[in-house]
Amino acid sequence: MPERSLPEAVPNLAEALRRYWGYHEFRPKQENVIRSLLAAHDTCVVMPTGGGKSLCYQLPAVISGKTAVVVSPLIALMQDQAAQLAQMGIPAAVINSSQSSSERRQVMEKAARGEYRLLYLSPERLAAGNTFDWLAKVPVGFFAVDEAHCISEWGHEFRPDYRQLSRLRTSFPKLPIAAFTASATRQVRHDILKQLQMREPDLYIASFHRQNLRYVVHECEARTQMELLARALRHYAGESVIVYSPTIRRVEETVEYLEESGIAAVPYHAKMETPLRRQNQERWMSDEVRVLVGTIAFGLGINKPAVRAVIHLSLPQSIEQYYQEAGRAGRDGRPADCVLLWQKRDHILLEYFINKISDDAERERASGRKRVISRFADSHNCRHRQICLHFGETPQWESCGNCDNCSAKPEWLNRKMERVDLPKTRSRRDSVAFETFPSTFRSLPPSEKQPLQGLALPKVDAELIAYLREWRRNMAREKKVSTFIIMPDSTLEELCRRHPVYFAELRQVPGIGEKRADTYGNEILQVLKNFRDGARATPVMAKDDAPAEGTLRLLNEGCSLEEIARIRARQMSSIVCTVERLIETGRVKLDPKWISPDAQPLIESACLKQGVERLRDIKDALPPYVSFDDIRLVVAHLRAENRIAVKTA
Repeated sequence: MPERSLPEAVPNLAEALRRYWGYHEFRPKQENVIRSLLAAHDTCVVMPTGGGKSLCYQLPAVISGKTAVVVSPLIALMQDQAAQLAQMGIPAAVINSSQSSSERRQVMEKAARGEYRLLYLSPERLAAGNTFDWLAKVPVGFFAVDEAHCISEWGHEFRPDYRQLSRLRTSFPKLPIAAFTASATRQVRHDILKQLQMREPDLYIASFHRQNLRYVVHECEARTQMELLARALRHYAGESVIVYSPTIRRVEETVEYLEESGIAAVPYHAKMETPLRRQNQERWMSDEVRVLVGTIAFGLGINKPAVRAVIHLSLPQSIEQYYQEAGRAGRDGRPADCVLLWQKRDHILLEYFINKISDDAERERASGRKRVISRFADSHNCRHRQICLHFGETPQWESCGNCDNCSAKPEWLNRKMERVDLPKTRSRRDSVAFETFPSTFRSLPPSEKQPLQGLALPKVDAELIAYLREWRRNMAREKKVSTFIIMPDSTLEELCRRHPVYFAELRQVPGIGEKRADTYGNEILQVLKNFRDGARATPVMAKDDAPAEGTLRLLNEGCSLEEIARIRARQMSSIVCTVERLIETGRVKLDPKWISPDAQPLIESACLKQGVERLRDIKDALPPYVSFDDIRLVVAHLRAENRIAVKTA
């Protein structure tokens, strides 16, 4: 659909961008989207992660003087965006289920008086009894629907609650509706327009080609996947990384393995207690821990621009899911890697999830998505081009020069693989000598036709950026917000490059608007002066008590496995995994109290008959009360006594 001409008679957008956001130019298509909304046009925007979608509805809300109602399924994202807006001097609020009735009532009263420029609601809250009646009293300028692909049953994240958003048109026929998404195919885009009953919408579709991302896809075996992961993480040492694991058990086991290898990491999954999950997220967001291992539950609404790599340990369920999750790397426009380390057995896991879908039509759509992602993993064609074609974009080039099929694979992946046993416990102090890689991020040179963003930027002083991050962490703790809400990494890096001495110089740094300058300006200038005078970041003390060492100590103190799991804030399966390795390496003996009564002789007999290639075969040959954890511990005991061949199950 051609973009209609837009009126020029609107307030100075560049001035608002500079004043509140501290930037001096828009990203591609942002200004046109903003003008469409200010002209009261229905608007549909398809922009990749990191393209700046939120500014497209935040800035017109500020200029219009009315309230933009933003519908989003992600409570964490809504809260973070409201907190960020507050840092910029823009009044915003959230209404969600975590608030008390008095807190919600207070927000509703202020909204009715027009005190907010942005008001965030979930689709469930929008459907609540009196919400539409109350919204009729609010001076709403327009509605913005975030993650709009959730409205379509053809999308990979269909959510029935989104279907009710069609009521926005019938209840507020005169107000414009804007839809925003990062991952919508042509079919999904058409469904969005239909479901929201958009009237002659302005349609803006940015390129799906994320030039700063390097896609690397590698099939590996179970016995080498963890070694490859450890190699990769040492390559990205000092950088923020997300590792996606397919199951909760695999998350816990991966964290244990990494910590045994001297790589600090935190887990994130749905079975963790909410306070601990939130704590781990904050530690990662604030750069206290650089590696976060999570299920797909992590990342929805996470806004950390400086992620240098996203690593998947299994095949995603669809191209859309992979594009969305991998796209959380490099949101700052700098080079980043998207690595997919998959195994043949991943197909079995995907089939398992698909078979759990009760609706026949949806199950068939899921099977189709699986076939597409399988072809993507096996293909020798340009990765970037495959993704663009999937979303309906036809590139004019055949080779991107920035994926594993169009250029050389990363150094850490090219090295000859040697099978190694899981490492024995080592302290983090010893890990430096264990296969160390450079900490600076490296990216292969792009093709001349498709230059990567950000490659020409000069390097930043490592000591200065560490000192500024320490100041930011302390400030975030004081204000009880995430570090990126105080200031994004890209702004800290610009401070390192520019070294402002005077307030006027500070105001020219991208990302420092008027409110941030007033709030933090004097402190930042003082921090920079302290650094010039010799101040440095406080060294982070390494923990000597590695996971296996800590578990061994607690075992020697007489703790049960359940008590150890509680003390170490780990899932039981994670503790069993560690104890399994301790038994197999001869550091502890199997204690009959750790397994079900009378199970050991039954398991030993089944192992000798069935072998240990497939634990499922052993489990099927045993009574139902014998668990997989029982089997793992007994198998480790048999291996330690050399009664069975040492093979990877």
